Amino acid sequence: MAANQGARRRLSTEERREQLLSVGARLFSESPYDDVWIEQVAEIAGVSRGLLYHYFPTKRDFFAAVVERESERMLRMTAAVPGIPVREQLAAGLDTFLEYVRDHAHGYRAFHRADAAGDQAVRQVYQRALAAQERQILAALAADPEFGPAFEGRPEVRLAVRGWLAFTTAVCLEWLRDAELSREQVRELCARALLGVLTP
Repeated sequence: MAANQGARRRLSTEERREQLLSVGARLFSESPYDDVWIEQVAEIAGVSRGLLYHYFPTKRDFFAAVVERESERMLRMTAAVPGIPVREQLAAGLDTFLEYVRDHAHGYRAFHRADAAGDQAVRQVYQRALAAQERQILAALAADPEFGPAFEGRPEVRLAVRGWLAFTTAVCLEWLRDAELSREQVRELCARALLGVLTP
């Protein structure tokens, strides 16, 4: 046990922060915001409460950092590749994203719990993240020769993309609860849903 604690103390600042965020993602994915205690996080991570507060001054800061980390991961996963048609990117992008959802289930669940958190600042972090995802998809569509000319500037496209993100979230959360469908089936379901609302 002492050897393990010694190994923990040698973690770099960034490694320690990542460790704490991973513990937080697990706890926040399993319990509502109000039911997670900073003491739990510190105990599981094997650090003092004071050290955790050194990294994150308040519980709100801590949860916001968990949500921000998952947001950044998801934005990297869903980044468009310039010059490649949306149809070609969609299947590959969804495959990568669904692999992320499965491999980082705790973080993904924690991210989507943020909207239900009573804290307005945390909800704003979550809403900014969804808005960034929406902008990425709209930019890719606007640059695509097939979709761009037909949909440019039309408000229903933004609404359709926003609705698709909500649909995909609901599908992924249900898939994590009960993996009745394969990843390939979930990918096809999500791809058809987006193309179905966007095809003129």
